[in-house]
Parts: sequence; structure tokens; C-alpha cells
Amino acid sequence: MNPKEIVKKFIPKFLLRAYHYGLALLGAVIFACLPVGRVFPSKKLIIIGVTGTSGKSTTTDFITRILEEAGNKVASLSSIRFKVAEKEWENKYKMTMPGRFVIQKFLRQAKNAGCKYVVLEVTSEGIRQFRHKFIDFDCAVFTNLTPEHIESHGGFENYRNAKLKLFRAAKNIHVINADDKNAKYFLDIPAKQKLKFSIKDAENAGVKLNMGGGFNIMNAMAAISVARAYGINDAISKKALEKAKGISGRMEVVSESPIKVIVDYAHTPDQLEAVYKTFKDENLVCVLGSCGGGRDKWKRPVLGEIAKKYCKEIIITNEDPYDENPSQILSEIKSGISNFKFQISNFHEILDRKEAIESAIKLAKQGDVVIITGKGSEPWMCVAGGKKIPWSDKKIVEEELSKISH
Repeated sequence: MNPKEIVKKFIPKFLLRAYHYGLALLGAVIFACLPVGRVFPSKKLIIIGVTGTSGKSTTTDFITRILEEAGNKVASLSSIRFKVAEKEWENKYKMTMPGRFVIQKFLRQAKNAGCKYVVLEVTSEGIRQFRHKFIDFDCAVFTNLTPEHIESHGGFENYRNAKLKLFRAAKNIHVINADDKNAKYFLDIPAKQKLKFSIKDAENAGVKLNMGGGFNIMNAMAAISVARAYGINDAISKKALEKAKGISGRMEVVSESPIKVIVDYAHTPDQLEAVYKTFKDENLVCVLGSCGGGRDKWKRPVLGEIAKKYCKEIIITNEDPYDENPSQILSEIKSGISNFKFQISNFHEILDRKEAIESAIKLAKQGDVVIITGKGSEPWMCVAGGKKIPWSDKKIVEEELSKISH
């Protein structure tokens, strides 16, 4: 266990909450007091917050594209990147919502660059640590809700309630996925304007995406609804979305031939099944793991069960073990494949993730699809003692494929 986690065990929860709240306030005050202005950075910006279990990064990207297509200067922050007008850089924090100082500094940069809109990916963990505080959200977007971070929140209801706090903070516009069974909780929160979106509306919108995954249609509908709320017509939205080629680590096609290889961030059961369903008519070679650090241990056997259902070749491997025993994590994933007839040709445990990816590509035959999930475009692997190892699933794929082509 790293020193940070040890300290947390001995500090009362109310003191931790006060600490996180204080940091949020301090960050807002510091960046409000810079020479450019005397108000919190977000006061002069239109802030759009996107929350949910899945689709946040893609929806954030879609909204940004549409707002820009409409002629606006836009900033956005997601688990993948920071963007301020034309300038963008990778989010290397391995946190969707970085620290309070980082967020407030980013908002100040957006204001200084003359941005009108800022689109922020907002997480339940970030809300729990008050990272959304002292940000004037104009619009809140709800993509969907399935179990995640249940252990850290102390139950699904607490997880959902954390998401609801974003909607209580944004009193102007609420955009809600009406197809989600939790929609009623979000619809009950007052707002000046409420827009609902549904998969049945997609055909009317006439959106054609140049990326896989039926779930991306819902992400597109969320973005179109936000655009409508700000008076942007569907023709502009359609034009912007049809230019999108996908985003890094989200159903990213790293290779089409000689073998099709997909890298995706899917790390919950619902996400994993949605990815596999996209290629349900193909022979799938899958590489998967599960995050350590005591996070959502319940899902490990479920991930294994889903892989068993869809994939002809299964390779379970390391992901982000933190201080947990990586072999134990794999054992828990494997328990979900208990009824699987284990044969050397269709099930493999390869702890070394690089070796696992290389093996998947070697195992794949022409016409197969290799799907590598869990990390997406994350630039680090988190191991024991709080250490981070530079990482890229995509780079490993490209290196291995180059050996084949030569």
C-alpha cells in the first residue's frame, strides 16, 4: 500500500471532505485573483458538464466539434485530452477530472484564450472530492448509468446521487438520456430547460457516424440535444459529426489488415458487452484485465463471463494492479469462466500485458478481430508503491504488426 492510502486510513472522513472542499475553493480563488479578472474563471464562460458511466469522453468530443462547427471558440477537458481553442494536449494525469488547481488553471486558460464554451467530463469520484465546486455549470448532460465505483461510493444509490449533484449545480439546461432506467432521478431535478434524447430519435436526426459502436449513436444524440439547447440547428451538428473519425482509445481501429485490431477503454461489464456486440458476427480474440486497487472487485468474474460468451480466444492479463496481487486479479476474472472448457487453444493467462497483446496478434487468423480492452489510450500503467509505468496498448500493437509486415 502506498503512503497516500495509508494516511487516508487514519484521517476521519469529515476531515478528508473538508480538505477536498478547501482545495477546490483555494484553486478557484487563486485563479480568480490573477491579473486578468476578479471573478472565478468559470463566471465568464458557458460551462457544459457531461456525466454518466459510459460515453462521457466521446460525448464531450462530439459537443466540442459541433460548437466549433457553429463558429465558436471552445475548450474541453476529458480523460483523453485538454483542448483550448486550437491548442490541445494529452491528459496524462490518469484522472478524468484532475486536481482542483489543474481544473481552475484550465478554466483560466480558456477564458484568456477567448473561449465562449467549455465542455468538461465530470466523474462521480471528482464530485465526491468537490472537484466540481466553484465552477458555474450552465448545462448538465447525462449519458447513462450502470454499476461502477460501487465500493468506493458505498453502493449504487450513492454513486447515482453523486452524478445528480452535477444536475443540482447546473440550473439552466439539463440534457438527459430518456432511455436509461435512471432517467427519472435526473428529470426530477429542476432546470429552466430540459431536453430528452432517445435512440428512436436518431433516424430523424439523420446522423451518419464514421465510427463503430451503436452506443456512439446515443453519444451523438446527446451532443445534438446540447446543440439544440444553444440554438444550433441539426444541419450544423450533422456536418460536424460526420467529420468525426473517432477518438483515441475509444473503439479505435489500430489496424484493418492483415489483422483487424481494436483498442477500447471498456472496463465495466456493460461497456465490454457493448464493444463485443458490435463485432458479434466476427471471430473475436480478446485481451482483457481488471483494475486493481480494490476497485469494483465484483465485476471481475462478470467480465470473464462476458468474454466467454462472445470470444473464441480469451487472453486475461494485467491492467492496473496498483497494490493488489496481479495473479489474484486474474484468478477472479477466470472464476467467471468456470464453465469454459479450458484448452490451450482458446484460453490463456499471460500476466505481462505486452506479451498478451503480442500473443493475441499471433493467435489471430485472417478475418479475426482482436479486441484489447481496459486501458484505451491511457499513457500509464499503475503498479505497486504508487508507481506509474509509461504505457500504450496502441504502440505495442503497431510494433507487433510491423514485425508481421516485414
